[in-house]
Amino acid sequence: MTTTDTHASKATSIKLLSFATPPMRAFHLTWMAFFICFFAWFACAPLMPVIKGEFHLSLAQIANINIAAVAITILVRLVVGPMCDRFGPRLTYTGLLALGAIPVLGVALAQSYESFLIFRLGIGAVGASFVITQYHTSVMFAPKVVGTANAAAAGWGNAGGGAAQALMPLLLTAIVMTGVSQSLGWRLALVVPGVMMLIMAVLYYRYTQDCPQGNYADLRRAGVAIEGNKKGGWDSFKTAAANHRVWLLFVTYGACFGIEIFIHNIAAVYYVDHFGLSLGAAGAAAGSFGLLALFARALGGWLSDKSAARGSLNARVTVLFVMMIGEGIGLLWFANAGSASFAIIAMLVFGLFTHMACGATYALVPFIDSRALGGVAGIIGAGGNVGAVLAGFLMKGTGSIQQTLSILSVLVVISALCALAARFGARHNTGIAAAGVAA
Repeated sequence: MTTTDTHASKATSIKLLSFATPPMRAFHLTWMAFFICFFAWFACAPLMPVIKGEFHLSLAQIANINIAAVAITILVRLVVGPMCDRFGPRLTYTGLLALGAIPVLGVALAQSYESFLIFRLGIGAVGASFVITQYHTSVMFAPKVVGTANAAAAGWGNAGGGAAQALMPLLLTAIVMTGVSQSLGWRLALVVPGVMMLIMAVLYYRYTQDCPQGNYADLRRAGVAIEGNKKGGWDSFKTAAANHRVWLLFVTYGACFGIEIFIHNIAAVYYVDHFGLSLGAAGAAAGSFGLLALFARALGGWLSDKSAARGSLNARVTVLFVMMIGEGIGLLWFANAGSASFAIIAMLVFGLFTHMACGATYALVPFIDSRALGGVAGIIGAGGNVGAVLAGFLMKGTGSIQQTLSILSVLVVISALCALAARFGARHNTGIAAAGVAA
């Protein structure tokens, strides 16, 4: 089997205005696909005050819907990571976009709480898009910029959740102004993200490739070794699962991205019910949290890259620990804010640390084990959804969003200790880390 210098062919810089090279085409199309998937995933959330009234939903039922929205993503993230190792990110993303559009379009047909819950469960699968995005940028960019590339692509894509919070109420308003009833209007509004996903599936298949050298299937047929000799499937999962750092970061990601998902799902309802804001104002406030991802995730990845350049791989661990402590303190402030204005300020502060912690987590992922990058990315990514599901069950148990937020703030600070426990040994010096050698 022919071997190639895979690191030499990876992009060593991020040229934002360029689509000329495979790494930059993958960078732009993967964050765009991720943006659309997250827009679709969270499109229902800002409309929940309307949907709640139509289906006469209780707080417990809303909690069930929020849990359903993230529960299936745990399984799908565990699956798509190894699928990327086996089939390549191009085909995996194309399939997820095309199949994920089905429940997104189907939710507009829901006629009861039960049918809405089922479609919402199906929509959760598109949340696995994050793992493919992180995988694709990880194989396209060299170690010195991979943290920034991963965080920027994830952050800009993540902003789709914030855009949905802000734009879906406006879209509903525009549709209602044409004379359509509100009951039909929210259904028509939810058709938009489904159509966008189908369009992106075609673009992703047409204009991306799996890695700088080409597509995995073509490389294997030509006898070219793929970086890390990735086998994919069960082998990738087993290799990743055997690494203790994977499970430590599984916990930390649950405490940062899990909180992010939870806030996306409850923010609009919280601002309406707790502070009496209108649907539009609540959507704008909730949307500002998601739009922080436009720069905050990238900032977390950039800080991780810069700290590692001056020290060791453990400098990345320290950055993650500090970000999570800031997140926990900010979340406690948000939970105890006495007015909508202070709540929004507190949300932006803790949101900044939350997004940066997410970026710092995935700045570590490419260095855990290059033999099973998909398995590592999938398991850690699933941790985010486990955190969101547990937060949903906690809210269901307490019956209070405010009390849930307070408890979560303490748990985030405790989970920051897992970041410190993920420190690397002496043989993971800067040179080894730069090469992306496995533990």
